Amino acid sequence: MSHAEQSPVSPLVVRWSRAEGDRDDTPLLLALHGRGSDERAFSGIAPYLPDDLTVAFVRGPIAEGGGYAWFTNRGIGRPVAQSIADSTRQVLDWLDTVAARHTSVSVLGFSGGMAMAGGLLLARPERFSSAVLLSGTLPWDAGLPTEPGRLAGVRILWGRDDADTVIPADLVARTGEWLREKSGADLAERVYPALGHAIGEGELNDIHTFLAEAGNRPS
Repeated sequence: MSHAEQSPVSPLVVRWSRAEGDRDDTPLLLALHGRGSDERAFSGIAPYLPDDLTVAFVRGPIAEGGGYAWFTNRGIGRPVAQSIADSTRQVLDWLDTVAARHTSVSVLGFSGGMAMAGGLLLARPERFSSAVLLSGTLPWDAGLPTEPGRLAGVRILWGRDDADTVIPADLVARTGEWLREKSGADLAERVYPALGHAIGEGELNDIHTFLAEAGNRPS
């Protein structure tokens, strides 16, 4: 692919859980879908989220496979550096236009959306009070800062199934080692056997509890 094809050019599409006039002074959650999906992917999780949240279901800016992606990659879980940098900048610029209305900002990402959520966290950790990272990897070797303590003060829920074969095992292991030992994050790690590459009901209950507590902490 050329650089022009790698760079997102489409404006972000956002579907909101609340009407325009009902978003002020609420915690904001960015929900980032997986590769080949779109902003409707998380419709089923809405009943499991805390009632006071405003959720921004964001569509990836790159059309792919009948859906959308956040970045071009060098293989599963391995973003092209310029592509994820462009998407990260686009989402953060958009966030600058809405964040002031909200009491805190959190991000939830599944699979490719987890890598994108990780890109946002690593680029600007001070913008987020918490993150829910599901069934994926952080965006390694993509030019993002990963020095020790980079995510100090950020609460993170990391959920997965160790038997998930979609994300390469070496990337999952590298993610776990860094989150536990180097990130500085306040980490809650959960393993859900027999879940596969999906989000299960037990996981959704844990997400609800985590976000209910995180939403009361300012970014």
